[in-house]
Amino acid sequence: MARVLVVLKVLPEDVETKPEELKERIEKALPEGYELKGYDIEPIAFGLNALRLYIFMPEQTEGGTEKLEETVSGVPGVSQVEVEIVHRVS
Repeated sequence: MARVLVVLKVLPEDVETKPEELKERIEKALPEGYELKGYDIEPIAFGLNALRLYIFMPEQTEGGTEKLEETVSGVPGVSQVEVEIVHRVS
Protein backbone atom coordinates (compact mmCIF):
# COMPACT_ATOMS: atom_id res chain seq x y z
CA MET A 1 0.00 0.00 0.00
CA ALA A 2 1.28 3.44 -0.88
CA ARG A 3 1.74 6.26 1.58
CA VAL A 4 1.50 10.01 1.19
CA LEU A 5 4.36 12.39 1.94
CA VAL A 6 3.13 15.73 3.25
CA VAL A 7 5.48 18.69 3.60
CA LEU A 8 4.22 21.15 6.21
CA LYS A 9 5.52 24.60 6.99
CA VAL A 10 4.93 25.37 10.67
CA LEU A 11 5.32 28.84 12.14
CA PRO A 12 5.85 29.17 15.90
CA GLU A 13 3.91 31.59 18.09
CA ASP A 14 7.00 33.65 18.91
CA VAL A 15 10.78 33.90 18.60
CA GLU A 16 11.28 32.29 22.01
CA THR A 17 9.90 28.96 20.78
CA LYS A 18 12.80 26.64 19.97
CA PRO A 19 12.25 24.75 16.68
CA GLU A 20 13.62 21.44 18.01
CA GLU A 21 11.29 21.50 21.03
CA LEU A 22 8.33 22.35 18.82
CA LYS A 23 9.24 19.48 16.47
CA GLU A 24 9.32 17.04 19.40
CA ARG A 25 5.88 18.19 20.64
CA ILE A 26 4.43 17.82 17.13
CA GLU A 27 5.98 14.36 16.71
CA LYS A 28 4.42 13.17 19.99
CA ALA A 29 1.00 14.52 18.94
CA LEU A 30 0.88 12.74 15.57
CA PRO A 31 -1.92 10.16 15.25
CA GLU A 32 -1.16 6.46 14.82
CA GLY A 33 -0.01 5.66 11.29
CA TYR A 34 1.61 9.08 10.82
CA GLU A 35 5.41 9.30 10.87
CA LEU A 36 7.77 12.27 10.97
CA LYS A 37 10.63 11.38 8.59
CA GLY A 38 12.62 14.60 8.72
CA TYR A 39 12.62 18.33 9.18
CA ASP A 40 14.41 21.54 8.21
CA ILE A 41 14.63 24.85 10.03
CA GLU A 42 13.99 27.84 7.80
CA PRO A 43 14.96 31.33 9.02
CA ILE A 44 12.11 33.77 8.37
CA ALA A 45 13.02 37.17 9.87
CA PHE A 46 14.15 38.81 13.10
CA GLY A 47 15.10 35.53 14.78
CA LEU A 48 11.86 33.75 13.82
CA ASN A 49 12.39 30.25 12.41
CA ALA A 50 9.82 28.10 10.63
CA LEU A 51 9.85 24.31 10.66
CA ARG A 52 9.47 22.37 7.44
CA LEU A 53 8.25 18.90 8.42
CA TYR A 54 8.27 15.81 6.20
CA ILE A 55 5.47 13.53 7.38
CA PHE A 56 4.28 10.19 6.00
CA MET A 57 0.59 9.47 6.39
CA PRO A 58 -1.71 6.64 5.24
CA GLU A 59 -2.97 7.02 1.67
CA GLN A 60 -6.58 6.15 2.42
CA THR A 61 -7.19 8.94 4.91
CA GLU A 62 -10.63 10.49 4.79
CA GLY A 63 -10.45 14.27 4.52
CA GLY A 64 -6.94 14.31 3.08
CA THR A 65 -4.51 16.36 5.16
CA GLU A 66 -7.23 18.01 7.28
CA LYS A 67 -6.70 15.73 10.31
CA LEU A 68 -2.93 16.29 10.16
CA GLU A 69 -3.32 20.07 9.90
CA GLU A 70 -5.75 20.16 12.84
CA THR A 71 -3.46 18.00 14.98
CA VAL A 72 -0.38 20.13 14.31
CA SER A 73 -2.33 23.39 14.76
CA GLY A 74 -3.45 22.20 18.20
CA VAL A 75 0.10 21.71 19.49
CA PRO A 76 1.12 24.40 22.02
CA GLY A 77 3.52 26.88 20.45
CA VAL A 78 2.20 26.53 16.88
CA SER A 79 0.90 29.70 15.26
CA GLN A 80 0.26 28.65 11.64
CA VAL A 81 0.39 25.48 9.55
CA GLU A 82 0.66 25.49 5.77
CA VAL A 83 0.67 22.44 3.48
CA GLU A 84 3.42 22.98 0.90
CA ILE A 85 3.51 19.62 -0.89
CA VAL A 86 1.46 16.43 -0.99
CA HIS A 87 3.06 13.54 -2.87
CA ARG A 88 2.08 9.89 -3.23
CA VAL A 89 4.95 7.51 -2.46
CA SER A 90 4.70 3.83 -3.39
